[in-house]
Amino acid sequence: MVKLSAVIIAFNEEKDIRRCLESLTDVADEILVLDSFSTDSTAEICRQCGVRFEQHAFDGYVTQKNRALQMASFDHILSLDADEALSAEAKQEIIKVRENWKHDGYYLNRRNNFCGQWMRHTSWYPDRKLRLFDRRKARWAGLDPHDFIRMDKGCSVVRLKADLLHWSVYTLEEQVAKTEQFARISAKFYFDQGIRSGLATALVHFVWRWFSEYCIRLGFLDGKAGWQVSRFSALYVWKKYYYLRQLYGNQR
Repeated sequence: MVKLSAVIIAFNEEKDIRRCLESLTDVADEILVLDSFSTDSTAEICRQCGVRFEQHAFDGYVTQKNRALQMASFDHILSLDADEALSAEAKQEIIKVRENWKHDGYYLNRRNNFCGQWMRHTSWYPDRKLRLFDRRKARWAGLDPHDFIRMDKGCSVVRLKADLLHWSVYTLEEQVAKTEQFARISAKFYFDQGIRSGLATALVHFVWRWFSEYCIRLGFLDGKAGWQVSRFSALYVWKKYYYLRQLYGNQR
């Protein structure tokens, strides 16, 4: 059986992190939490759970997650966010993988919870995420805050059947704040990369995102929650390009 490190980055996660850590019981040989100097009870909860607790200033999702990978004790990694948890079925599947590790990486189906409802459609399910992998052949990449694991060329990657549970947002107010936060982060990243966008491009992306989520990905089958998820997904795109244009305007 391979040795496994479970790795989580955190900042003010007192609402969710205990559930995350408890779901890792009997799954990982090490649980590492890399905290960005939380001001709530995150540190206390982690110490109560007996995990390895480290701290480093936050300098971007991709950078922080790669830092956590390098700090882990073992090469085989299970990476979770603090507001995620393994389902019972996922725990059993991962234990079986550890007993007979055949591939370089393993996808999990992430099931997102929106304001108390588990989504069945839109891009929120099955929201496939590569979270179990050999760090010697992988690294975090992507545009903050939309990070992903990039495997080396030629790696073998398969998909597990079980769900990774994600309590994405609890209230509409929280979703509004998250949409605003992520749009600003993405706009700043685009700006730093020299990416530009005109009004027409922003409008096309805005309309396409809503149509894709609600119609193509069958968001309408999730009722009101499907409508809200589709709406906020499109709003995020619009705000991202709006703030990007604003940054270039400030530069001028």
